[in-house]
Amino acid sequence: MKVLALGGAGAVGSAALRVAVTLPGIDEIVVADRDREAAVRTADELGGSVPARGIAVDITDEVGLRRALAEADLVVNTVGPYFRFGSAVVAAAIGTGTHYLDVCDDTEPTARMLELDGAARERGVCAVVGMGASPGVSNLLAAVAAAELDAVQDVHTAWPVDVGGGDPTRQRAQLLDADGGVSAAAVHWMQQAAGVIDVVADGAMVERPPLSPVALSLPGGRRGTAYTIGHPEPLTLRRSLRPRGDSASLMVVTRSTLAYLRVLRDDMDRGSLTSESAARALVRPRPWNLLRSLPKALRAQGPGDLPPFFAVATGVAAGRPRTVLAFLDRVGPGDDPVADLLHDMPRATGIPLALGLSQVVAGLAREPGVHPPESVIDSTAFFAAAARVLGLDADRPLCRIERA
Repeated sequence: MKVLALGGAGAVGSAALRVAVTLPGIDEIVVADRDREAAVRTADELGGSVPARGIAVDITDEVGLRRALAEADLVVNTVGPYFRFGSAVVAAAIGTGTHYLDVCDDTEPTARMLELDGAARERGVCAVVGMGASPGVSNLLAAVAAAELDAVQDVHTAWPVDVGGGDPTRQRAQLLDADGGVSAAAVHWMQQAAGVIDVVADGAMVERPPLSPVALSLPGGRRGTAYTIGHPEPLTLRRSLRPRGDSASLMVVTRSTLAYLRVLRDDMDRGSLTSESAARALVRPRPWNLLRSLPKALRAQGPGDLPPFFAVATGVAAGRPRTVLAFLDRVGPGDDPVADLLHDMPRATGIPLALGLSQVVAGLAREPGVHPPESVIDSTAFFAAAARVLGLDADRPLCRIERA
């Protein structure tokens, strides 16, 4: 298969391609970027056994985009923001009969892309939307947990902000762009932390304030509180797993960071900060905002001993209530490739994208239509492949399951 990587010279795209060049079934990788020199440089640096070359593609040029898509069997799209470009690129890929994957983490464009399902089915195109960490890995963890239930009541996914180790300086640096300004990811995070977000309550999509607490009691005696954030998982899990109760995307976050986020949220909601200025205040904390956050930190509930990255589903199995927890297992003290991955945003997003790509290439995931990951990606094969990429021992599964 010939793979076109839109935005392949970026941090997430290049992280995905460094894995893709090691995969079987790929005949050529074409790195496409608005900056041709960056695309050529990335292609030259990939190495591996798969031929790679770089070209210039501006996705706002519909003719040029369709020309590039028509020459590829599959496209991975890491060009954001998806609320501007997602639907247009999916529609173009469907038009040229090109299989599609992206890492969209925004609810509204996800909903719009899912509406193209019928057109994709007619053209025989498989499009997978949100194949990153969250959404992506989180959806597959939810599917693993829900598979043990006859009926799902509640399902929640959670990703770590500043828990489970990691270098705070490095984490903050990932919120900066190449020029030292705030990244699009930081601005997007602030957008999803203000106003209202979509969650599932009593089986229906509703709007609720973000950064709301969700107290959890998990198998293994784990207890703690995580906080809601705007992400597509509730939308897609409602369609695929049909929970009768509640569903939300959660952050596992320390009380101090949560309190600071709430200060920024309150200022955005009252109009004294934009998402861009809030992102700058997030990356470079202001002393006055830190002081304002102290009372909020004292009142907040902490993460307790929740796993950093997990999904939990409650419901009924064989006529009895059951709670199933699926989480990424940490290796332990010392070098921990799982912990390193969770705190490396480009790799945590790019590696799942590459492994989703590999299933489309291999034919494991090629059902026509527009799908969230949990509807088409084989979770067992995915976590086994991810463990190999991370260099984990064959007898230690990456995805661990506990029940109560």
